[in-house]
Amino acid sequence: MKKIIVLGCTGSIGSQTLDIVRNMKNDFSIVGLSAGHNKKELEKLCNEFNCKGTLYSEEGILGIEKLVSSCDADIAINGIAGAAGLKPSVLVLQAGMDLALANKETVVMAWPIVKKIAKEHKANIIPVDSEHSAIFSLLNQTGEKNIDEIIITASGGPFREFSDEQLNNVTVEQALHHPTWNMGKKITIDSSTLANKGLEVIEACRLFNVSAEKVKVVVHPQSLIHSLVRTKNGMLYAQISNPDMRHPIFDALTWPEIKGNYLEPFNLAGNSMTFFPPRLDSFPLLKYAYECARKSNCYTIAFNAANEIAVNAFIEKKCTYQQISQIVNEVLQDDWSENPDSLEKIYSADKKSRNKANSVLVSKNGGYGCQ
Repeated sequence: MKKIIVLGCTGSIGSQTLDIVRNMKNDFSIVGLSAGHNKKELEKLCNEFNCKGTLYSEEGILGIEKLVSSCDADIAINGIAGAAGLKPSVLVLQAGMDLALANKETVVMAWPIVKKIAKEHKANIIPVDSEHSAIFSLLNQTGEKNIDEIIITASGGPFREFSDEQLNNVTVEQALHHPTWNMGKKITIDSSTLANKGLEVIEACRLFNVSAEKVKVVVHPQSLIHSLVRTKNGMLYAQISNPDMRHPIFDALTWPEIKGNYLEPFNLAGNSMTFFPPRLDSFPLLKYAYECARKSNCYTIAFNAANEIAVNAFIEKKCTYQQISQIVNEVLQDDWSENPDSLEKIYSADKKSRNKANSVLVSKNGGYGCQ
């Protein structure tokens, strides 16, 4: 039986992890939980699973450090959103614990350091994003040396068919209505702008040690194919399942085994699949992410931080939908070529880019910044 810590237990990833454990009690047990602000729900879940818990808004990172060090766990799911998830990832790996990683910022901001820590402590990092989980599985089956390119699918979000004029008038309410996935606010907005796909491109380059030129994006509105790989002989291999995040979570929890489960299998009959190229001019954040993946260094940190500031501003109605990409682009005009070879440098670059994004935001909206 695998013992699990769930970081971000009240969020989308955390909630679906707990659903798996409830349905497979002979395979998994929860030994630790962390939540951001929902104290009542955390206490309820700790009682249900008879485990330790910590509330980030009260105990901060020290609470997570204490939880990780005091729980005899086999694996931790990191479902914390944003840059706040980086330090918890480090703590998990330093404890010699396997990390099921749904926090893409850990890879985007600090992959060389995180990879080194994992190696030093003999811990494994298993991707939980549906796209990277699919690639991880496909590479294991086809062999990394046989791969010519990686193809990441994107739903295209709710505005895939919007004209540029329509994009100028997008509201927060529209952007928060994803046609396929039920996710948190930030990642839902990112999906609509293709910033999330941009972060996934950066993540794929780093997780699988390939150049940006080897990673392609195709819009697939049905979200049934989660990623593909093309082998050197030209053949395409795809992972197909219903759009249910419990699939990649379960795969991470059971890796390296492939086990049966209670989830509904995909039925190919009656389903159709369509594919389109992404509209890079209308959704330029994906294009900027590719540029950052090529330049690396602090560019990926700046992209992530500026986007977080801009998305928060949009949610709080302090900037327009189209200004999200404009803010990120202006931040990226600065020099981010320093090599972030320590956590201190990473957090310094993160802070610098957030400050720059806030300055751009203030200039655009007449005096209102955003945290």
